[in-house]
Amino acid sequence: QVQLVESGGGLVQAGGSLRLSCAASGSIFTGGIFSANTLNWYRQVPGRQRELVAALTASGKTTYADSVKGRFAISKDNTKKMGWLQMNSLKPEDTAVYYCNVALAWGQGTQVTVSS
Repeated sequence: QVQLVESGGGLVQAGGSLRLSCAASGSIFTGGIFSANTLNWYRQVPGRQRELVAALTASGKTTYADSVKGRFAISKDNTKKMGWLQMNSLKPEDTAVYYCNVALAWGQGTQVTVSS
């Protein structure tokens, strides 16, 4: 069974920080699949398309959406099969459900709400 589980979402005031976690488990993540694939964090607001927020490739290259550059940081630990998204200086427009994705696996999402 393939599973990605996000955690760490919540309600925070503008300017605050949250750290999202993504834990991978299941047979697809044996044999180095987790380390060999890009870790992606997406977010989605109701009525809008899912947006790629940050990506971390197997070689260590990071990519960020322009709206989060300088505020968010993506990281992962291949031995623990864990990924993280550190979010600082949060803004109300960062409010969304955040999802992690590795290969064909998706988590269930974690809600982030930023109050003004």
